[in-house]
Amino acid sequence: MNPAPTTISVTGSAPAENYDVIVGNGLLGRLPALLGERVRKVLIILPRALRATGDIVKEELDAAGYGAMIAEIPDAEEGKHIEVASFCWQVLGKNDFTRSDAIVAVGGGAVTDLAGFVAATWLRGVKIVHLPTSLLGMVDASVGGKTGINTAEGKNLVGAFFPPAGVLVDLDTLATLPKHELVTGMAEIIKCGFIADERILELIEEDPADATDATSPRLRELIERAIAVKAKVVSNDLRESGEREFLNYGHTLAHAIELAERYSIRHGAAVSIGMAFAAELGRTVGRTPDAVAERHLAILKSLGLPTTYRGDRWQTLLDGMRRDKKSRGDLLRFVVLDGIGRPSILDVPDTSLLFAAYQEIAE
Repeated sequence: MNPAPTTISVTGSAPAENYDVIVGNGLLGRLPALLGERVRKVLIILPRALRATGDIVKEELDAAGYGAMIAEIPDAEEGKHIEVASFCWQVLGKNDFTRSDAIVAVGGGAVTDLAGFVAATWLRGVKIVHLPTSLLGMVDASVGGKTGINTAEGKNLVGAFFPPAGVLVDLDTLATLPKHELVTGMAEIIKCGFIADERILELIEEDPADATDATSPRLRELIERAIAVKAKVVSNDLRESGEREFLNYGHTLAHAIELAERYSIRHGAAVSIGMAFAAELGRTVGRTPDAVAERHLAILKSLGLPTTYRGDRWQTLLDGMRRDKKSRGDLLRFVVLDGIGRPSILDVPDTSLLFAAYQEIAE
């Protein structure tokens, strides 16, 4: 028998910013309660690959008395474009969706980003519930209220802060994921370990294989701990004006890599490389202790995550980082660690420091 669901609450400065993230097995029956009685129509946004799952969600909603319909979008980062958002707005308009209606996002992080943006912008905001189906989506994209789409200039440069009405993290969906999807999703969990919860790192170090077993209690604990880290940070800083920046650990280089690879690389793989770089940058400027930097490499490699990238791409990556939304004028902005659970901001005026750190991870 599966353990009872765990509820992790996210709170904000206004009631509309409060919601629950429910973690467990067989959670679909909880969806109507999150949508509420006022909602009449629901648009289910999902990638084509998850149409069978979407049909099950639609059946559940139809049985509960909602008028449910499905909008299929391209998978992964291909779905995070203005043309896809426009298609979803068209579906909402043609079916007369009002502010009393809702959206349900079914899929990975790219889907929840896109669907959240559509929900935030349709009539200046309609209710959305996330049903993440990837590990990365469960621990990162679906929690926190960040929505966004990509442009030719970079990732997530257009978006809004828009908290969902709730998140259902159904662990049963993990059993359908390819192994490499589980492994790359672990990068965001490891990030939470380094910036806030050392027990996450210990759980992985104790048994890396069990940590990536879709059915293991260890993985469930890792997921719950990572969500708890993000929920606490987001509750204190929804709009990324302070400590929420720490959740970007490893992401500045990661987003530049994704742009250079035209989003063909998995986000988790890029974040893994980004954390290895951030650890070397912190060590280069005397902020990150050697043992902490080495621990990055040991943990990431134990799971088979990448820690290096092409040496001939430096200028391309530097240009990409300069476009990053976290930059401030001419200063490139990075999260580095002063120790485990001690993240801080480093503004870098001299790109030679970045180049020196990059040489440590260059292939």
